[in-house]
Amino acid sequence: MAVAKPHGGQSIKQNYDLDQIWGDLRGGIEQVFQRLSMSKMRYMELYTHVYNYCTSVHQTSSSGAARAPTAKTKKGAQPGGAQFVGLELYKRLKEFLKCYQVGLLDNGVNLMDEAVLKFYTQQWEEYQFSSKVLNGVCAYLNRHWVRRECEEGRKGIYEIYQLALVTWRDNLFRHLNKQVTNAVLKFIERERCGETINKRLVSSVKDCYVELGLNEDDPTARGQNLSVYKESFENQFLEDTERFYIRESVEFLRQNPVTEYMKKAEGRLKEEEKRVLEYLHETTLQRLLVTCDKVLIEKHLEIFHAEFQNLLNADKNEDLGRMFQLVSRIPDGLGELRNLLENHITNQGLAAIEKLGQEALNEPKIYVSTILEVHRKYNALVLTAFNNDSGFVASLDKACGKFINNNAVTKLASQSSKSPELLAKYISLLLQKSSKNPEEAELEDTLNQVMVVFKYIEDKDVFQKFYSKMLAKRLVQHMSASDDAEASMISKLKQACGFEYTSKLQRMFQDIGVSKDLNENFKKHLGNSGEPLDIDFSIQVLSSGSWPFQQSCVFSLPSELERCVTRFTAFYGGQHSGRKLNWLFHMSKGELVTNCFKNKYTLQASTFQMSVLLAFNEADSWTVAALAEATKIKMDILVQVLQILLKSKLLVGPNAEEFDENQIEPTTTVNLFHGYKNKKLRVNINIPMKTEQRQEMEMTHKHIEEDRKLLIQAAIVRIMKTRKVLKHQNLMTEVLNQLATRFKPKVPVIKKCIDILIEKEYLERQDGQKDTYSYLA
Repeated sequence: MAVAKPHGGQSIKQNYDLDQIWGDLRGGIEQVFQRLSMSKMRYMELYTHVYNYCTSVHQTSSSGAARAPTAKTKKGAQPGGAQFVGLELYKRLKEFLKCYQVGLLDNGVNLMDEAVLKFYTQQWEEYQFSSKVLNGVCAYLNRHWVRRECEEGRKGIYEIYQLALVTWRDNLFRHLNKQVTNAVLKFIERERCGETINKRLVSSVKDCYVELGLNEDDPTARGQNLSVYKESFENQFLEDTERFYIRESVEFLRQNPVTEYMKKAEGRLKEEEKRVLEYLHETTLQRLLVTCDKVLIEKHLEIFHAEFQNLLNADKNEDLGRMFQLVSRIPDGLGELRNLLENHITNQGLAAIEKLGQEALNEPKIYVSTILEVHRKYNALVLTAFNNDSGFVASLDKACGKFINNNAVTKLASQSSKSPELLAKYISLLLQKSSKNPEEAELEDTLNQVMVVFKYIEDKDVFQKFYSKMLAKRLVQHMSASDDAEASMISKLKQACGFEYTSKLQRMFQDIGVSKDLNENFKKHLGNSGEPLDIDFSIQVLSSGSWPFQQSCVFSLPSELERCVTRFTAFYGGQHSGRKLNWLFHMSKGELVTNCFKNKYTLQASTFQMSVLLAFNEADSWTVAALAEATKIKMDILVQVLQILLKSKLLVGPNAEEFDENQIEPTTTVNLFHGYKNKKLRVNINIPMKTEQRQEMEMTHKHIEEDRKLLIQAAIVRIMKTRKVLKHQNLMTEVLNQLATRFKPKVPVIKKCIDILIEKEYLERQDGQKDTYSYLA
């Protein structure tokens, strides 16, 4: 530094008067502000002037710069009481900056639009650069005197660069900012209208406004203060934006369809985002987008809602996706769209099923395929256009639940449980042996799709009943196409509804496995006994609690079969003491070889059919009453057995040509038809009987109702055991919630179950509070 040093090595502080150095210092500062070139030597001379003045020992009292020593030693003050001076220099610098700006203002005060922008940005950029140079020259003043003043809480003292900003703000910005801001806003509007603008001018104004934001309470605070930018530009910019887009959107919608407007709005939003990135402050983005969303989207939501329905009707998925993207920007804006989608899918589903008419009642494949088609279509829409938004997924689920559980087919059948029944039948068709069985991978894919429908079924207990009946038949009659596919389906049901739901189904599989071993053991037993049966006889032993079969009706077994049954009963009794076998003759079947016709045929027949046909070994002609007596088959079932045999032409009525098999009386005579012919040598005459099917349906529905009552009672007891005391309404709600995964209980049935449990003394009504129940341990 420019400090004189004597030969002894000690520094001598000289008394520098400000007036002595100010002339040269001012000349140097003017040189800086006129952007004239400056050598390093000259720069150091100016720095040394400031340094010498600040470290000067004697200050005259007239200068007003001397300050009494303070008791506190502040950070930055030198120990030993040395004081730094600078107030007078500070004042002169401030005055210089003010005069410089007043001179500038005269040149710019009458300018407008682009002229004022060019003037303002050029002067600002030059002034900012010069101020940073000046700040460097006054670095010593900043580090010591300014810092100490600020630490002692003196107001209105800033580092020199900040002082330059404050004086610019007070003397130039205050007078020109309205003109500058208006010019910037006009520029932006011109750009919105498609013109090309000088973005650098706008960006420079933004930088100036941001730079002018000072924290006057704490001048040393780091980080930006955007108060000037927000008050002098951003607020007005947002108001202008709102006015511009209100005007444009109304005009555009008046002349164009909504689909075109959405493209326009999408484009405008992208433009505004780009605008912020290019020449506005990043913090403006959030408020700008909220403003644009309000004007471009929220104000036109009703028009969007009306158009949404049209787009759904026309399957305009791309436009639907665009509308979703726009409306999702509005807080809670998607609610109405979700409702519209739900109603639309419900109506589409109902209409698709209604088109099927009566046919669907007996065609499970068509029914389920139609449901899946509707679901597939709208699931793809939700996935692509609506971004798999959880609210839209919920709308799809609600809609599917509505039209699957209540539709034209369920109304025709007069029962909401028709859907689970048809679904169970469809799965049975997929899993049973047929000439059209699909490949394993394709079957697995179809089963996965079926589970989609199952998810929406309310009465899952009805599905379970029908499914278990059909599975039982497939297993007993060896009609399953694939054990792996059966196991896969049960696994899917277990995953969806839990272990309890499928426990009986799994036990059925176990019984079939056990029966195979049992048959082998029985054959070995017969071989060892030395008295083999003349008939190929096999059985399946099923545990009564797991299989959905009814007890067999009274029936006199043909003598040819009676020996087999007796031998097996004795064998099984020896293997398992205490177990009782109930024979299900109506589920049994066998094969008969004919020797009475021209050709030798093998007839696949039910046990009842075998019994009737074997009777014709004794006589060629029987009355119906005599057959009933001999076989002990109930008359209504016997009539149906005979109808099937008459239709297949194995038997004939009294007048073969004119006889109507629907007019069978007890006195009617039926004869064996010796002229029987068939192209096939193996003939299946084991056709299900209508009465049997109808009774089975009735019994299934009856069992469902009984099971439901037990499930409701069990749920009530579980809830009351936990709660001890509960109001009626709360109990109803909890029961409905607990059973929702299995079926939707009817309120009157729940009330009836509560009364049954009160009678059984599981619950009681509290005295004086009839709507409150207590649990009785």
